[in-house]
Amino acid sequence: MQKSTIQFLIINCFLALVFVSCGSVTKNYTPKKLDKTSYEVPYFSDSKTDYVYKTNITVYGNEISGIFIAKKINDTTHRIVFTTEFGNKLMDFEISDTDFKVNSIVSELDRKILINTLKEDFRLLLKKDYQIQEQFENDSADIYKSKDGKRDNYLFISKKDHRLEKIVHSSQTKEKFTLTFSSENNIFAEKIQIIHQNIKLKIELNYFKSE
Repeated sequence: MQKSTIQFLIINCFLALVFVSCGSVTKNYTPKKLDKTSYEVPYFSDSKTDYVYKTNITVYGNEISGIFIAKKINDTTHRIVFTTEFGNKLMDFEISDTDFKVNSIVSELDRKILINTLKEDFRLLLKKDYQIQEQFENDSADIYKSKDGKRDNYLFISKKDHRLEKIVHSSQTKEKFTLTFSSENNIFAEKIQIIHQNIKLKIELNYFKSE
């Protein structure tokens, strides 16, 4: 990972968060009677599994590749390690709904604006339990709204196979970022994308299948 690329990422993340374009949360959904009050995400839930993904981060046209490893270390906490493709550790931290601990990070990435962005992304990615307040639907999915502090999460569950396909994280006025999942069995997500709406940042995780 080149130092200039990292610095470019940090600068543009900062500028984008200061000058955020305005927009409205898409709510062209049909209200529906609530059929559940909680939802448990099946992904990243097995403490015996090391979840290893090839990772590609695209930020303002620049690409950074590496390996993402997530491990559930207790009922509430995951440990995340991000390395280069050659195995050099770039970031190592522990994260839960309420706590965040940086075990190690290379100096080029040790910037508050970047750490906070990744913390928000991966906290939602690894979140297990959602309390549901409202329900909607569109043609292909049941959509469950869950409060997340001052923000909301919208969970899209496929009507066809009942799999979690997407989570939209939003403020009251605009979408912040979206997680999409591709899963063959609703237990393990083979492909994940994290796409930001307010900054040009996209993270792709593809399951690393050892030969």
